[in-house]
Amino acid sequence: MGALSIWHILLIVVVAALLFGGRGKISGLMGDTAKGIRAFRDGLKGDDTSEEAAKPLPKDDKDSARG
Repeated sequence: MGALSIWHILLIVVVAALLFGGRGKISGLMGDTAKGIRAFRDGLKGDDTSEEAAKPLPKDDKDSARG
């Protein structure tokens, strides 16, 4: 239990690679995640607006009076 196993070493290497592997990798990953969540929410909002767009508009009295 006192010695590090291969899994402990592998986990440390992966975490170090993520943290120090390059500029902006973690922030880029978080940015991509945020874009995905935002697109999902916009898609859900788009469903509500499509139902409103399907409703027929009431006739305008001004158009029928011009004849």
